[in-house]
Amino acid sequence: MSTKWNVFAIKYAERNTRTRADSFIFDDHPAAQHGMDYFVWLLTDGVRNILVDTGYDEAEGKRRDRPILRDPALALEALNVSAESIDTVIITHLHYDHAGGLDRYPNAQFHLQEIEMGFATGPCMCDPTLQMPYTAEHVCDMVRHVFSGRVVFHKGDGEVASGITVHRIGGHSRGLQAVRVETENGPLCLASDASHYYENYLDRKPFPIVVDVEDMVMGFDKITALAAGEKTRVIPGHDPLVRDYYPEVGTSGFVWRLDSGRV
Repeated sequence: MSTKWNVFAIKYAERNTRTRADSFIFDDHPAAQHGMDYFVWLLTDGVRNILVDTGYDEAEGKRRDRPILRDPALALEALNVSAESIDTVIITHLHYDHAGGLDRYPNAQFHLQEIEMGFATGPCMCDPTLQMPYTAEHVCDMVRHVFSGRVVFHKGDGEVASGITVHRIGGHSRGLQAVRVETENGPLCLASDASHYYENYLDRKPFPIVVDVEDMVMGFDKITALAAGEKTRVIPGHDPLVRDYYPEVGTSGFVWRLDSGRV
């Protein structure tokens, strides 16, 4: 019997100067304001602590004029978890807002799609448009982890732990992967940027930063299947609605529990 996990969303930044044109290729109201939240996700069974994505830090926020609200590694302390206690980090893809601070988890092993590593270090990074969501130092940090033997590469589907699997989706980046997590209330799919917002996958509206539109659109079906067809158990990567749909944890104001179901 697979392990059942508790799943938490931890918000570390937000960007409210965006429009719907920044979120959807096809939209009837492209100039309307459309905010974005930035999360990392903690999976815990009471013994092991597994982090999905690492966010970005203050320096990266300044460089991109996207300041953070709190340090993602320190924000874990709201759940009585330290960065040192994280034994596994799943990186959904190597974009700056998902793979900064890779040096903050000294005891962790990292899980990444093989094709994402190749994409982030290959000839596509010579093109400024494809390079834009990546930060060279973050990618170099992952290369250092490869050389120190701390990276597990996956080719498509793979198991990370009992009750936790990764699945290549592609689309937004070449090696984007979603995470399927077994919980007491059924399987949950952390879609990450396979669907930035609920609206992306529910209305099949692609996000503008895309390597392969076909992979992105087909990915909308994959993430739903990973949640056993239950669309309410698909968690998008950046949607502020997550804060309305799931119960807040404690008094910090930046943690929500996902495995207990919608409120």
